Amino acid sequence: MRLDGRAAIVTGAASGIGLATAQMLAREGARVLAVDLPGKNLSAAQVGAPGIVTLEKSVADEDADRLIVAAALGHFGRLDILVNNAGIGINALAEATSDEDWNRTVAVNLTAQFRLCRRAIAHLKESPAGRIVNIASVMAEGTGYGLAAYCASKAGVGGLTRTLALELGKFGVTANYILPGAIRTGMTRPLWEAQPEVADIWARKAALRRLGEPEDIARAILFLASDEAGFITGQGLAVDGGLTLRI
Repeated sequence: MRLDGRAAIVTGAASGIGLATAQMLAREGARVLAVDLPGKNLSAAQVGAPGIVTLEKSVADEDADRLIVAAALGHFGRLDILVNNAGIGINALAEATSDEDWNRTVAVNLTAQFRLCRRAIAHLKESPAGRIVNIASVMAEGTGYGLAAYCASKAGVGGLTRTLALELGKFGVTANYILPGAIRTGMTRPLWEAQPEVADIWARKAALRRLGEPEDIARAILFLASDEAGFITGQGLAVDGGLTLRI
């Protein structure tokens, strides 16, 4: 019960990393607002994890930050932990990337994180252990063909989080970000199931010779949200099974 009595927001919580995180934080005593798009079966987050309430909302909506934070305060009366996990990806060479795809990727992966952090700051300052955990990607520090928008947005998450850590440290609020490697999630699973050889390639690239599971990332988020990480801020934690040792 490392998070007993605390209140958290987790975005992108209907599947994958977000689902595993919402359930893990709840099992450790937190009350959790699980947020995802309408029609994404958010009720799955509540299975076996009392303390979770749900909100169907796109984080890219103009009013998303206001409604999400207001919902958390309305349910819990406080906010201690913000986990910005919602994200999207496209694959297109830079010369073929449309403004629409670029803007959408940056809006979901970076701008939405900024807005939610900005809206949550005043309430996190009131917490005895305010925590921001943003989800980036190992591609924030690397790249690949067709990932201009994705890599740019994820690199931005790192810069945003480090700045938040600097500005909020004097209030006892920490801000860190996770750099997941090749994780079996809702975005990656369809590709890997259709092309098992691709999944095998990524597994063999990792030092641990396996793909990551959502729970691997959720455990890292739990650590950064807990008291054990109270003296860690402004850091990017690669949770990649040693994948980036080979990049």
